[in-house]
Amino acid sequence: MNKALSFLVLIVQLMVSPALAETLSSNTSISFGARSPHIIQISANQLLLASGNTYRFTVDTPEDKGLVSTRATVDEIITEIVSADGSAQQYQIKDSRGTLKNTGTISEGDWLQVTAQDGKTVKKYTIAFKKMALGGKLSLFQNQLTQKTNTSLTLSYTAGQRSPNATVQLFLPLGIAPTLNNTSVNVIGRGFVKLGDLSTQSIGRVGSLYSYSKVGEVAITKTATGSVITFKNLDLRPANGADLVLKINDINLKNSGDLTFKATYTTSEPEVLSSAGTGGEIAILKVTKAISNFERVLDRNLAYKETATSYTSVNFKWPAVSDAKNIQLEQSLNEGKTWTVAPNAVDLKTNTAELANLKPHLLYSFRLSVKDGEKKGYSNLVQFYTGKMDVKKFGVNADDQIDDTQKINEAIAYLNKIGGGTLYFGRGTYLVKTVHLQSNVYLFLAQEATIKAIKGADAPEQTWFSDKQYRSGLSPTAIGPYADPENYLTKQDVGHHYFRNAMFFGERLDNIKIIGNGRITGDGNLVNGDNVMNNAPDNRADKMFALKLCTNIEIGGLPRTEDLWYDPAQDEPYYVGKDGSKNFDTQNMLNIDRAGHFALLATGSDFINVHNTYFGRNSTSNVRDIYDFMACNEVTVTNIYCKVSSDDIVKPGSDCSLGFTRPARNYKVRNIIGDTNCNLFQVGSETVDDIMDICVDNIYVLGANKAGFSISTNDGGHIKNIHLNCGHTGTLHARSKMLRSTTPFFISISNRGRVLGAAVGKYNFTDNGEKHNELLVKNINIGMVENIIINGVDITEVYGGSSYGDAGNRWKAYDGKQRKASPIIAGYKLPDNAAVEGGLNFKLPNGQHTGYIKNVSFTDVHVLVKGGNAVADTAQTPPELGVGQYNVSNLKVQPSYGLWARHVKNLTVKQSSFNYEKRDSRYVIYLDDVIGAQFSDLKMVKPADNPAVIGQKNASQITIDKIVYDDDVLGKDPKPLSKLN
Repeated sequence: MNKALSFLVLIVQLMVSPALAETLSSNTSISFGARSPHIIQISANQLLLASGNTYRFTVDTPEDKGLVSTRATVDEIITEIVSADGSAQQYQIKDSRGTLKNTGTISEGDWLQVTAQDGKTVKKYTIAFKKMALGGKLSLFQNQLTQKTNTSLTLSYTAGQRSPNATVQLFLPLGIAPTLNNTSVNVIGRGFVKLGDLSTQSIGRVGSLYSYSKVGEVAITKTATGSVITFKNLDLRPANGADLVLKINDINLKNSGDLTFKATYTTSEPEVLSSAGTGGEIAILKVTKAISNFERVLDRNLAYKETATSYTSVNFKWPAVSDAKNIQLEQSLNEGKTWTVAPNAVDLKTNTAELANLKPHLLYSFRLSVKDGEKKGYSNLVQFYTGKMDVKKFGVNADDQIDDTQKINEAIAYLNKIGGGTLYFGRGTYLVKTVHLQSNVYLFLAQEATIKAIKGADAPEQTWFSDKQYRSGLSPTAIGPYADPENYLTKQDVGHHYFRNAMFFGERLDNIKIIGNGRITGDGNLVNGDNVMNNAPDNRADKMFALKLCTNIEIGGLPRTEDLWYDPAQDEPYYVGKDGSKNFDTQNMLNIDRAGHFALLATGSDFINVHNTYFGRNSTSNVRDIYDFMACNEVTVTNIYCKVSSDDIVKPGSDCSLGFTRPARNYKVRNIIGDTNCNLFQVGSETVDDIMDICVDNIYVLGANKAGFSISTNDGGHIKNIHLNCGHTGTLHARSKMLRSTTPFFISISNRGRVLGAAVGKYNFTDNGEKHNELLVKNINIGMVENIIINGVDITEVYGGSSYGDAGNRWKAYDGKQRKASPIIAGYKLPDNAAVEGGLNFKLPNGQHTGYIKNVSFTDVHVLVKGGNAVADTAQTPPELGVGQYNVSNLKVQPSYGLWARHVKNLTVKQSSFNYEKRDSRYVIYLDDVIGAQFSDLKMVKPADNPAVIGQKNASQITIDKIVYDDDVLGKDPKPLSKLN
């Protein structure tokens, strides 16, 4: 009900009920609302508002028009004030002539009219302005603490406007004693460090043009009223939720009562402004004699498992407290109206309680009752719903007609408020724009449920920077992305650095799940193109799930322990039985289709489990990347079938979209089956930070118009310890298979340098006789790739044969026109000084000129290519991979059909074979600037018109042993290759 209608109802009530009128408040006093960034001060007759300037870009703001006033609008002020006593009031803004203002910016001479609940009492507040920053938001994770209890306190603060080189001050009351060792801070999501270590915390990988050398500086000052923690030189231009999260340990408060916390901040650009430290910048902590830290223990297992007791048993804990005697657990089924004792539930030795056999599908309330001692009384209240809560109880229609977004978000918020739970989506079709995920809330989709996107998702974030210069892609000559070295929005494609324009969105959340065997579809309303921001405002959603700086995430179908594999005859996945049988019943799988640019874009998020998902069962259109993990750690991906996509199916990477870089490591990927217009599995190409320890087992490539298995470092990142089919995720149930891939393997380095502070120049140079006019990155080291182990792969049909874009033809047979390439290992070398016009006038920071790929091992890998290349192609010299060139197609034609390696150190190939369907007159293997290679136990076919099996250029330290080759046709006159050392 809107305010005007509420006021009308109130007047009618007054007319019909004189008794009610007598009780209505005549109070016209106002106070700060829960979120009131514009209000500095409220006095008896005046409202003092902040006024200043900041930079704020939407996707529609022209590049040079981001400087905006921070003055409040009429709508903003109306929502930022509340009644001082909680009574219903009406607010109106009028100008100096007394004319009502319904919209627009508050101006000099405007005033606020407050009408009391009685409808008769009216008060005027003049409005004044003061040059100040918009107020921030200070929050306490615990609003109550128990006195005389050893505990910790966590608070968060978010500045009211963005700024570089910002200063934040936190004012803590007496009794809270922070030190450099007992207090940790997390600045804009970078991760917790002790205050004493803040100045040495890594800022990530940056170039020399980046203005920051440290995350920030901190000092603690003791005062007569407590302590002040001052943070300086903070880069608060990125907006990643809370700017500062502070955790203070070793707290033991002696006295009960209220403690006041306050925060302020100061900007540096576009003008120096400080906030007032009022309203939302004040937080109150209640210190109680009674136990106030009573909480429910949540199941945080990353693998959803439902048993008969999952929703009818519950566990609790609370801190050890002194002077608390005769503690009992009490429960209520009517939200606290009456209470009964839960028998035999409390364990006083461990300060825990456990209850079982609760009645299903009821809302329970719990509290501790302390009968004797200083803590005598009742604890805080905790709630638990014993079952999956049906979303339809919140007024959700699920009729495929009405937008259910608001009601679904209200249901999620309710479950979050009561401490978490599972929201059940039963039969029906639920239309949504943007679903706001919340911590500790699980979404469960029954098989008959469909959640469908409609147009009108949340707008992309407002930002400090504009990215108008760079919407997508990067040509070898595009200087724009490097024009402002501080602008992190220009370092990756536009889809990566906006998160809110998604079907499901979560930021800084913990313990979330989307589970079940229903269907989630973008229904054509999630965009998959790089020009998405040129669309109308209601058509800018391009992600299904967007998760930013979250932890403990699970997305998938109903769990099964069997491995998923593929049957080519039925063109369907199946589960492998213990006896090797094929179980084609995949109705347990979560069904996702038409997911836009990303089915999942997870950025800076850790502890992720995605599994048992069928992509494209209902539709194979409008889908690009499936699982993109940017700067994520501890990731498990299992049992994924993708009928077809237009981009990578699984991709670990690391980009700058958080405003800083973050490494990625520890991936366990197993049973990935799919067809893609790009790569089935791709490490990179966004590689601004390191990516390490990736284990992949049992992949089945049905088609890949780039590579089946690709590793690309382009931005200086160190890629290390990548394993395919080594059994690190569990027992191998099959050999990996690759069909219809342009190349089975593409392992490469380029120097794109998309990091903060990168510098580039445009150079004319010659590469193998070909003239180039391209960018060269001048201050970012060439990335590293090392320790790549690939085992047990069968490769056939080596051509770009994905069914993407050809719905009527599942797979088109090779006709000689599709792209094809050799398995490739390609390091990167800068142009030699003599090849550059005017010479190469820079050296990289580490002085290196060539980036070698190191320690690559192939064992038991068998390659059957299409063949057909002429002997003239042995003279091919693929170009170096320049800026923006990180695809197989950039390397054109290779001089060998079986394996081509350049700028490689320590290459091992053993127990493998190379063959062709049609005579291919190129070398079997070609080594260009390869230092150290061991070939043993190999079988291969040498074309009759090429006298050499292995070609080389500047190769050294080559060992050959137990190699047998056939002339022209496999099995025809096998000959041993001379042993070489």
